[in-house]
Amino acid sequence: MAYSGLSLDGRVAVVVGGTTGIGRTLALGLAEAGADVVATSRRVEQVEETATALEAKGRRTVRVTSDITDKSSLESLLAKTVEKFGKVDILVNSAGAIKRVPTLEMEDSTWDSIIATNLTGTLRSCQVFGRHMLERGYGRIVNIASLNTFVSFFEVTAYASSKAGVAGLTRSLAVEWGPRGVIVNAVAPGVFRTALNQQLLDGTDRGKELLMRTPLKRFGKLEELVGPTVFLASESASFVNGQIITVDGGFVSSGVNQ
Repeated sequence: MAYSGLSLDGRVAVVVGGTTGIGRTLALGLAEAGADVVATSRRVEQVEETATALEAKGRRTVRVTSDITDKSSLESLLAKTVEKFGKVDILVNSAGAIKRVPTLEMEDSTWDSIIATNLTGTLRSCQVFGRHMLERGYGRIVNIASLNTFVSFFEVTAYASSKAGVAGLTRSLAVEWGPRGVIVNAVAPGVFRTALNQQLLDGTDRGKELLMRTPLKRFGKLEELVGPTVFLASESASFVNGQIITVDGGFVSSGVNQ
């Protein structure tokens, strides 16, 4: 079967951290582009709800939980997906954690937990699914980076370090795996309004500064992340490898805005 353009018809995608926020939006977006999608996370009820939403779009899925800090759970996720669909073509790594704390007051456990989820967890997921993709000679991996990949925010040292690491990981895997048919890129979201950050964005000086630094003068809508992710997962991006695409309204380009 030939694949062209932005269509994901016939493709199978796994979205780790795919049942809330950005990950859920991307899972549904990949489904709308034609892929069968497995959206997974640690919570059974969220997996069930997202699976129902995917099926409502006419796509097939598998209901399976996973923990990005537990390699055996990712191996089980791969096995159950392959059992159902025979393959995994696309992997999106969207699981993440953040905690604001002054660096001098940060406990080792906080650092370890955030690095384990955001960076080591992304590596672990890439290893598990990348092996399968390399054996098939085809794959598309899209990691979720951050503005903190490029610039630092006040008092989120562990998060910024982990997301800078995701960029390095993405480039390294692109160089190592690209020649074998597995293309690896990342999307770096800017500031997007979600249920979790709405109060921060609307009611604090930090939120005002984030808005001021965004040249489009608004925060992003989650669905605006779908197009770039579908592009990277599609045959239209067959020569795009090792890139971190910012979807940020111009934030990283911003210097003086007034």
